[in-house]
Formats: sequence, structure tokens, C-alpha cells
Amino acid sequence: MNIQSPAVRHEQMRIAGSFVDTDEHVEVFNPYTNKVVGTVPAARPEHVRSAFARAAAFKPKLTRYERQRILLRTAEILAGRKEEFARLITAESGLCWKDSLYEAGRAYDVYSFAGQLAIKDDGETFSCDISPQGKARKIFTTRTPLLGAISAITPFNHPLNMVSHKIAPAIATNNRVVLKPTELTPLTALALADVLYEAGLPPEMLSVVTGNPHSMGDAMITDPDADLVTFTGSVRVGKHIASKAGYKRLVLELGGNDPLIVMEDADLDKAAELAVTGATKNSGQRCTAVKRILCVEAVADDFAALVLKKARKLKCGDPMDPTVDVGTVIHEGAAKEFERRVNAAVADGAELLHGNARDGALYPPTVVDRIPYTSELVMQETFGPVIPIIRVPNDIDSVIRISNATAFGLSSGVCTNRLDYITRFVNELDVGTVNVWEVPGYRIEMSPFGGIKDSGLGYKEGVQEAIKSFTNVKTYSLPWPV
Repeated sequence: MNIQSPAVRHEQMRIAGSFVDTDEHVEVFNPYTNKVVGTVPAARPEHVRSAFARAAAFKPKLTRYERQRILLRTAEILAGRKEEFARLITAESGLCWKDSLYEAGRAYDVYSFAGQLAIKDDGETFSCDISPQGKARKIFTTRTPLLGAISAITPFNHPLNMVSHKIAPAIATNNRVVLKPTELTPLTALALADVLYEAGLPPEMLSVVTGNPHSMGDAMITDPDADLVTFTGSVRVGKHIASKAGYKRLVLELGGNDPLIVMEDADLDKAAELAVTGATKNSGQRCTAVKRILCVEAVADDFAALVLKKARKLKCGDPMDPTVDVGTVIHEGAAKEFERRVNAAVADGAELLHGNARDGALYPPTVVDRIPYTSELVMQETFGPVIPIIRVPNDIDSVIRISNATAFGLSSGVCTNRLDYITRFVNELDVGTVNVWEVPGYRIEMSPFGGIKDSGLGYKEGVQEAIKSFTNVKTYSLPWPV
């Protein structure tokens, strides 16, 4: 029995708690049915300016205890409304019910962890009598909120969790946020704003503006009251932000092309399970999804057979069906692009083993073997449920060279038990994360997360790291003895 879709929502922006509408609206479509599930206002630059001005005029004075209570109350409300949020996520993103429930659970963790960290004073103390030039003084540090507001811009693939990773650390540090969710999945973010207000957040600390660059231009990037721009999304947009933001702090979490490496000593069944799950969870629409499987030739035949067997068991279809494993991708255009890339790889000598049978925005798990490592399918970020196997020579030097051959450097997974291999992978893979016997995307919401090269710029994410990037460090000294 399918889960019932939520009613069509005609939303307004939340600007410092006020409901604001515009004459022009953006329609939000269900990728599976292609029906409108909601509308949101198309903000113009003056709406963005108003949001930042309201934020800049408000100086939060919440105690650590008050911030903790707001964050933990938000977590509690989200837990109680888990299915309500999952329905909304599935309706506007096409993610399957299983994935949407999982995302709602992850968001609970974000607010819970941020609440726990809000009461932690991470200031430092330095004694000054540590050199011949020293004195009997002590130097102290404390973290303070940014002077201006945080401009937060979020993508479609995690409509709740990615938004939460911007907002929760900001609340924990007494900052103000102007959020712009993607026009493809804005409904979840607006519902979350209402939960935060309900939990006691002063409305001036959070505004949500909706629309797209067509209506609002670069206002989110260039506003004079934006001290920091935090963006998660594509490399193209990230580099545009970097070129336009000027003298602002930037936190850019961009694309990934993450390898799962399978060596000759690996438990192949376990590796195949990681490969299929890592490539298809969230319809493959994660920057940390398995985007390339580098399998040494010695075990590639057996490994490919196991991958095929597991991929065939996955059910692709109506995202509201609780038995479905893979829902849609974000829209039909994206599915067509994945289909094109797979066909191009096959034309270059790859072997299609399963899938590539597109139906609108439905794109099933697709297993492709013997892909040249220079193929567009695996050199660029293919943001869908493709399971691409690259057969590599039976030596670790070749594996590392091929793994490092793309412009990205986000995460990786490694399937081996040999300590010498593991040591080299940790030291020599050009990535932000190396997970041994796990998918590249494995993390907890508190741990550091981010990449190098075209995968990111600035501080890492994860609640603890975001708290650092969302604050200024103030140093002061007192004439106290040692």
C-alpha cells in the first residue's frame, strides 16, 4: 500500500518570521507524477535585502542553555513528525519512502548534536611564562558570532538534512541565517522553519527566501550584510559564487566522484553489497555516493557477477511505495543525461549488464562493466544510480593513480584487509575521507566532512567544524599568575 502524498501547498516566504508573498511564483513538481505539489514566491533582490537587513538589525543574546533547548526541542518535534516530513521530501524530490525516512532521522541527529555542542565552551587558555620573554599572565580565547548574517544556499538532494547542516550550527553559535533552498525542493525548508519558530527560535534569526537566480540574481551572494556564504551544490555554481562574493568568508561543499576500491584480498560479497548500496541510496544523488568502482582485474569477473545479482534485486518505482528501493532522480532531464552517458560509455567499449531503461524521471539501478577510466560517465560526476565498474591493473600504484585522475577529491571507500594497502590509501588518495570497509559517504553528523580539489573550499562541514567556521575567535589576556 502506497503512502498518501501531502496536499498541494501554496507557500509564502518566511522573512524574520513574517509571511511574505510575491506576484510571481515558482511551481514545485513531483518528479514521479510530474504534478504540481506546491508553489513558492519568486523572490526579487529587494526581498533578499529585506531579509538580510532584518537579520543584521537583530543581535541575538540567547544563553547557551536557551540555544540548547531550542535545538533539542527541534529534534524532538522532527522525531514526532518524521513521517510528515518524509512525505514532503518524497513528494518534492522523488526520493523513495525508505530514503526520506532515513533523512528525517539524520536531521534529528543534526539538531541533537548541535544542542549538545551549544553548551560546550571550547575556549582555550595559554600561560605566558613559557619563554624568557614571558610574563605571569594568561591569554584566553572565546568564540563570538559573526557580525553579519550567514547566507546559506542548499541543493535538492537532501531537502531537510542539508538545510539543517546550515541552520543548526548557526543557532548553536547565536548567528542569524538567511536561507535560500533550491527552487526544486523548497517546501521542506519552509516546513522546517515553522518547526524552528515553534521550538522557540527568535524569528529574526532565520529567514527563508525562495525563487531562483532568474528572479533574485546574485543577491544572496553579494548582500553587504552577509558575512559568510555557505553553499552546497555543483562545482559550476560554487565557482560562480567564489567569483562574485568578494570579501566574504566562503564555505563551499561541491561535487564528488567517489571511488570504491576493491582489492584482490577483499570479501567480494561484502564489497558488492557496499558497491550497490553506495551507488543507489538516495537514487545515487549524493556527492558521496559510489560514482566509480575500481576493481583489480584478478577478481573483477567474480565481483561483477555479484554486483549484478544484488542490483537485480532492487525495486525501482513509485517513491511513495514503501517497498521501493530506488525512487526517481530529480527530473526527467537528469535521467536523460545519465542515459546518454551510459550509451556513450558503451560506444567506447563498456558493457551494459543491467538497467539504463529510463521512464520519465525514473532511472533504475544500472550496472556497467569494463568502463574506460577516462569515460565521461566516470570522469564527471554522474549524479544518479549508475553502478560503474572500472577494471584496473593488479597493482596498487595503478589503483591510486586512476583513483586520483579526476578533478574531484571528496570521499572514498576501500575494500581490503591488508594494512600496507590501507596505509598507502590513507596517505596517497587525494580525498577528504578514506573509509575502510564502508561506502565513501559514511559519516556521523558531527564528524568533519569535506573535500579538496574541485570538491570544496573553506571549512569542512559536520556540526563541530561548522561551529568553528560560523564564529570569530576573540583573544584577551589578564594579569593572572601562572
